[in-house]
Amino acid sequence: MDDDRPPLGTWIREGLRAGLFLRPRVEGAEPGRVQLLVLLAALCAIDVGLSRFEVPGAATFDARGWLGPWWGVAAMALMLWLLLPRSGDARRTGGVAAWFALWFMAVLPSSLVAQALAIAEGRGWIAAASTETMFWIGWGSYFVLWCWTLAMAARLAWHFGLDRQRLALLTLGLVAIFGVNAWQFAERPWRGEEARAAEPETPRLVLNQETLEAQQSAWTRSVAALARERPGVTDVYGLVFAPFAPEDVFLRESTMVAKLLAERFDAGGRVLHLVNHATTAESLPWATPLNLKRAVEALAERMDRDNDLLVVYLTSHGASDYRLAASHWPLDIDPVSPGELREALDAAGIRHRVIAVSACFSGGWTGPLGGEHALVMTAADATHTSYGCGKLSELTFFGRAVFDEQLRKTHSFERAFAAAVPVIRQREEEAGKADGFSNPQISVGDRIRPYLAALEQRLDAAKPAVAARP
Repeated sequence: MDDDRPPLGTWIREGLRAGLFLRPRVEGAEPGRVQLLVLLAALCAIDVGLSRFEVPGAATFDARGWLGPWWGVAAMALMLWLLLPRSGDARRTGGVAAWFALWFMAVLPSSLVAQALAIAEGRGWIAAASTETMFWIGWGSYFVLWCWTLAMAARLAWHFGLDRQRLALLTLGLVAIFGVNAWQFAERPWRGEEARAAEPETPRLVLNQETLEAQQSAWTRSVAALARERPGVTDVYGLVFAPFAPEDVFLRESTMVAKLLAERFDAGGRVLHLVNHATTAESLPWATPLNLKRAVEALAERMDRDNDLLVVYLTSHGASDYRLAASHWPLDIDPVSPGELREALDAAGIRHRVIAVSACFSGGWTGPLGGEHALVMTAADATHTSYGCGKLSELTFFGRAVFDEQLRKTHSFERAFAAAVPVIRQREEEAGKADGFSNPQISVGDRIRPYLAALEQRLDAAKPAVAARP
């Protein structure tokens, strides 16, 4: 009967006691539906209200940012339904309502501390985590709060009669929920108007007849514009390939490399730029495995395959199986493997090759693509990730250091790589790269080294070095 239930104030008081590791004195009681909804509404109001103070000035409520983490409550309810001991009438849901009535108030003390820290940081009352010391202080504080919440949950579960095995399962489940929320649902309920205004609208590829015809025209136009080789001149040709559309960094980087080859390596009119991006469907060919093969064939048909140089630059996310990620929804595009590129180059009969791969685990490309007539550079070894391929990155660390900086000072790929590696190491250390140094790799064939030295002399005599972009 509802008249026998403890009043709302009791659930508030005992929930706060549970948050301070004290035993809640509501043995066997269950809250009413209205009581549970009031407790939930109070927690939501406190969370939304206080988080507003994290953003100084005008702000906009972001319902998606607020609702995202609440999936964890559903996951917690499922765990409790499975783990809590059966009640006397064998109802498996027995105790779940009481748990949440106490939990909504028990998390309040740790939540208030966390929000106080967030408000202080958002308003600049404490230093932002820009230095290594403040980074560890900031994450250390939140780690302590997570431990507090986990310990409080374990203590509360113990009061509900969970044995050690079920208590361990519940704790592991809560660790998983907290971890996923911190990793995937870090958004807060309020966003500053300036940040919202600066946030670009994500372009989307519209796949219709007009787009398909425009893409065909872009391919035909790009191939037709390729200049033929010049007799008696060691020409440089370029193939730049960026197959991952969702992140703009690959479009920016591939564009930079294509321009650099044209300007610094006398490759104007001899570069094919293949990229997946919603904004380039009418101007540049798509970066697909089939187009990669066709591009190699088109370049081979125009160059002197025995005497000219082909520079191939690939930039994308990489996987531990060494394949490059490819994505351009709603197109279905397969990833690219090093074997596919090697097969295309061999079939085309292109002898002299410089291949650079900017991707995680890209060291796995050096073996399949190396050879006495090849120079292969990769942004990482076969067991490490590279860095700088996120949504906020201007360029990847590898592309920026090797191509956008060092190759503006020299025409030597080996010297540019050697000078860039310590720069990449320093930047990764400053950025706090979690899995250690990416360890970029280079493989230089015996017969391509003197060939590249002669090309370098020609280019040095033709053009002076150009400083890197500011």
